[in-house]
Amino acid sequence: MSNVSFDFSDRVAVITGGAAGIGAEIARHYAAAGAKVAIWDMSTPDNAPDGAIACHVDISDPSQIAQAVADTRAAFGGIDFLSHNAGFAGPTLPVVDNDPATWAKVIEVNLTGTFYLAHAVVPVMQEKGFGRIINMASLAGKEGTPNASAYSAAKAGVIGFTKSLAKELALTDIRVNCIAPAAVKTAILDQMTPEFVQIMIDKSPMKRLGTVEETARLVMWLSSDDCTFNSGAVFDLSGGRATY
Repeated sequence: MSNVSFDFSDRVAVITGGAAGIGAEIARHYAAAGAKVAIWDMSTPDNAPDGAIACHVDISDPSQIAQAVADTRAAFGGIDFLSHNAGFAGPTLPVVDNDPATWAKVIEVNLTGTFYLAHAVVPVMQEKGFGRIINMASLAGKEGTPNASAYSAAKAGVIGFTKSLAKELALTDIRVNCIAPAAVKTAILDQMTPEFVQIMIDKSPMKRLGTVEETARLVMWLSSDDCTFNSGAVFDLSGGRATY
């Protein structure tokens, strides 16, 4: 792990999807850097950092987001960082076999939910005049993953939304960026066949999966005061696989 350290002792970090996987690692990194941590997730975190609060949030429900904003402000006074990782992949099916209701749910959670979060959180950041938003997109949004059309379209939308919001806020001290990972080693890979996981590894020029630690370290830099001239950017986390 890098020896670079960050001091977020005066900051408040919201992590959506922070109960497990990449989000949980990001929450641990924020806490280790001294930030006050609020985990927004539909699941209860098993090992939340000391002092963290947990809010039950379905990001496709604006009323639940509004309540989480209120609860976070009551506990910590504001919101400085939004690390948005919550999402729903949906089934892996060809377009012609996809159920329109399932398509709509994937778009609602992954894309419209990203809008709902920004709509609620940006005004809180504007009050303080500072903010860092890091949306977790996906390489699927850049390449288009076969049999995952809704997820690919939603994540492409997240990339476009990130660029648009960043331009709106460019004259403020609120930076908005996104990360586009390829496959990252988390417990969800245990649900896949070894053969499918190997296919993902073979696509990487580095011939390996990413790690949650690598993802979290990138989020830390994007949250820091060192990230001043980067906004509306897509940071690939793909082992060299990114196509553009």
